[in-house]
Amino acid sequence: MKQIILNVPDSKFKFFMELIHDFSYIKVEKSVNLSNDEIIEGIKTGLNEVHLIEKGEMKASTLKELLNEL
Repeated sequence: MKQIILNVPDSKFKFFMELIHDFSYIKVEKSVNLSNDEIIEGIKTGLNEVHLIEKGEMKASTLKELLNEL
């Protein structure tokens, strides 16, 4: 199997995805396109949670719980 990475303009993305889903032999992997602001906000949220866990104000998840979320 070959893999192709494509850059599609936002204005055409929905149409393109609908088009390729019609081909049964194409497997589409979930794509994640986060803006820099979304990435930074996620990091800030994670760091805030770490501080709350260290202060005992939030319960930390176990590795098993984390893996079950995946």
